[in-house]
Amino acid sequence: MNPSRVSIPKIAGIALAVVLLGGMFYLRAMQNFEHQDYLNSNFFFFWLSGRMELTGENPYDQTQYLAGHDAAGATWRPNQIFPYPLPLSLFMIPLGLLSLSNAYIAWQFASQIIVAITVFTLLNHWKGPAQKRLLVPMMAFLLFFGPVYLTLQIGAIGAFTLLVILISLLLFEKEKSFLAATVLSLTILKPPQGLTILLLAGIWFLARKDWKAILGVACGGLALLVIGMMQDPLWVVKFRGASQAVMDRTQGIHSNVWAYSYLICKGTSPCSTILGGVGALTLLGLGSLFLWRNQAQLSAWEAFNVIIPIGFVSTIYLWAYDQILYIIPIVWIVGTLVERKKSYIQAFIFLVVLTVASFTALALHAYTLKDVWSLGNTVIVLGMVLGILNWNRRYGNQVDK
Repeated sequence: MNPSRVSIPKIAGIALAVVLLGGMFYLRAMQNFEHQDYLNSNFFFFWLSGRMELTGENPYDQTQYLAGHDAAGATWRPNQIFPYPLPLSLFMIPLGLLSLSNAYIAWQFASQIIVAITVFTLLNHWKGPAQKRLLVPMMAFLLFFGPVYLTLQIGAIGAFTLLVILISLLLFEKEKSFLAATVLSLTILKPPQGLTILLLAGIWFLARKDWKAILGVACGGLALLVIGMMQDPLWVVKFRGASQAVMDRTQGIHSNVWAYSYLICKGTSPCSTILGGVGALTLLGLGSLFLWRNQAQLSAWEAFNVIIPIGFVSTIYLWAYDQILYIIPIVWIVGTLVERKKSYIQAFIFLVVLTVASFTALALHAYTLKDVWSLGNTVIVLGMVLGILNWNRRYGNQVDK
């Protein structure tokens, strides 16, 4: 058979996929650009921090930071300084090079491309063609998956963290533990998210006696600390104050055990603190026990399928858009269902249920101004991951990676 003839359908398929994805990305980016007030959104904070780094200003200087709002005409000012770890501003410099509107559009496309790269890369773990055909339909679902939809709307940087974990997983697969863990340490740039992820990952490293990984996390964290101190020697103290202010005004509205404890205790202390602490420690303890007992059977991808949702629901402060990281276990669930069932039906049922549930939670969030409903996303994703892993352990039908 002529190889050139064989490649024509493949090339045509790739071209069609690129056109379809490009069209979807363009429509979503333009829709958000035309209808969202990105000047008064989270995206502005990231853009402003990058712009201030370029002009030699300090995002942790209250006067300069608020003056940046004045100059741009931003009226929403919930924070007195950049409310994220100072080293993150260095990663925002590429956005700061552009005007605010162009930066927003660029980040719309970049975020969607990162999601597509993540899905494509993870689907390629399976050797057969069945999973590879899922890229376009999965992206169609994921663009309406509540956390991804909201991420794109407000211009959050969850895609950056998603890319960090993807790179880390690929390096773990190549047995480059030190480098993989060093990259993983970048998740601490959103501390409520990174702390629980790194804690659970650290338990998994310890169970595997992966000392290189533990050293990598330590070196990465130390490097970020030093870089931040070079920007502002008091950045840790200032960040702690800014973080406390954010948490004080958002108690009881997130989809984690701390928020539910706050609501159960009607905001009274120490009831909410004790109940939230017990709930978080219980979840982290159970997650750690699972990782410890199954460290020999779990691949890096499978371990993080457990770490990501448990880390989210047990931490003190995260929003629904931070569940964009659930894309990693979602792809694993879908690919595994297709492999096991030799059919797309169960996989698409899962995607439909998850998309409807997440979008309903997003609508309720908009209506009630509380994000507690996104707990359903965690229950669905973590439940499916644990169910499939249990089935694999019982029947030995391991996913081919």
